Amino acid sequence: MGVIRKMHSAEGSSVDGLNHPELDSLFREFYNRLVYFSFQIIRDQAQAQDIVQDAFIKYWQERDSVVPNKVAIKNYLYSSVRNASLNSIRHNRVVDDYIQQQGQTEPEELPVIESIISSEVIAEIHSAIEALPEHYRIISEMSYLEGKKNQEIADELGMSVNTVKKQKYRALELLRLRLTPELLGILILLDSIDIF
Repeated sequence: MGVIRKMHSAEGSSVDGLNHPELDSLFREFYNRLVYFSFQIIRDQAQAQDIVQDAFIKYWQERDSVVPNKVAIKNYLYSSVRNASLNSIRHNRVVDDYIQQQGQTEPEELPVIESIISSEVIAEIHSAIEALPEHYRIISEMSYLEGKKNQEIADELGMSVNTVKKQKYRALELLRLRLTPELLGILILLDSIDIF
């Protein structure tokens, strides 16, 4: 009963900006029952009120396409409120499913900034490696970007482990000229962890 009392407190209200005797009369006659109808579907008083007000606005905008008798108008309003209420439930389910999948409502700003910085750092390292002479570039890509160990590189390229170590060392010397100390430190860390 509390819901019905709250709805009756809106008696005499009119849709903002649409002061017209016909609309005011319809609003007074159907508003409370339509809010109650919507509330039964969505279980949210404020949202039900918004839906009903939107239905009246929609009716007023499309009134020329509705047969001008009270039964047709009543059917139009009930149909509009029903559809909007069901759409609201569907929308809320989609939002809830998204939140459950993501684990939070929005991405936090810090991880987004960290992702941008990390993307820029990796791009800078890729660019420096791409500029190396071919034999140093291949070994650097295999080691730093693909995370392969010296023995794996040697086996794949058909060379000794010592040759791989020497070429990695020379490539590192060339990269030292292109990268800042911080980026060089990150590159060395890439050799010990698999970031990609």
